Amino acid sequence: MTNRSTGMCPFSIVYTKIPNSVLDVIVLPKCKSKSASALIDNYTEFLSSIRSKIYSANAKYKPDADVHRREKLFKPGDLVLVRLKRERLPVGEYSKLGKRKWGPFPINSKINDNAYIIDLPEEFNTSHTFNVKDIYPYVPPDDGATQTHSVGTDDFLSGGE
Repeated sequence: MTNRSTGMCPFSIVYTKIPNSVLDVIVLPKCKSKSASALIDNYTEFLSSIRSKIYSANAKYKPDADVHRREKLFKPGDLVLVRLKRERLPVGEYSKLGKRKWGPFPINSKINDNAYIIDLPEEFNTSHTFNVKDIYPYVPPDDGATQTHSVGTDDFLSGGE
């Protein structure tokens, strides 16, 4: 079965030939070895053509994928909410009806566009580095000043967002 990106079946890409059929197995020709350099050159050229086909297929699908992608950029000092999964909470503190987003917490620094270091309180006892998919911008409920607060163990059990 041919792949729509490469136009070839995976077997022929890996083994550089079409898979054997029943007739090919019955009559096995005497194999004469070609020079290794010719084989390597052919295989290298073959892989580069496959690579270019995959790149062109990816370029074709990229605009459709980018339609659903949103870029989130934050600056150090911005207040954000962080999503804490079960693995990041203390043992026994996870509740499937409990809070999912915690905060607001300030951003300490930016590692790159995809990762940030968040100033979490010590009660969380987890890594301070978060992927951008787990960070949400904080929008205060009113125009008043926002204050970050310490998180106690009792807050883990209270429900909410």
